[in-house]
Amino acid sequence: MSKNGKAVSLVAVALLLSGLSLVGDAATDARAESAYPNVEDLPLKRDKPPITVDEQSKLKKELNDARDRQNSQVKGRDGAAQQKSQKR
Repeated sequence: MSKNGKAVSLVAVALLLSGLSLVGDAATDARAESAYPNVEDLPLKRDKPPITVDEQSKLKKELNDARDRQNSQVKGRDGAAQQKSQKR
């Protein structure tokens, strides 16, 4: 190999190594600036629960009442549809 060939290969290796070191720095910076927590980071304990037992029972009752209302409306429509089909 000539002197020029050796110089070119040394420059190429130097550029490759400097490029790889920049990629490594970018990866660590991206992890440090992430808006999302790491998988192994657990959330802190709360001082009070997000919803009290009374609020939870009230919401359950409201949801059950809404479900029952919707079921009765569907049964009413199904019954009317069956009566129409029986008349034909």
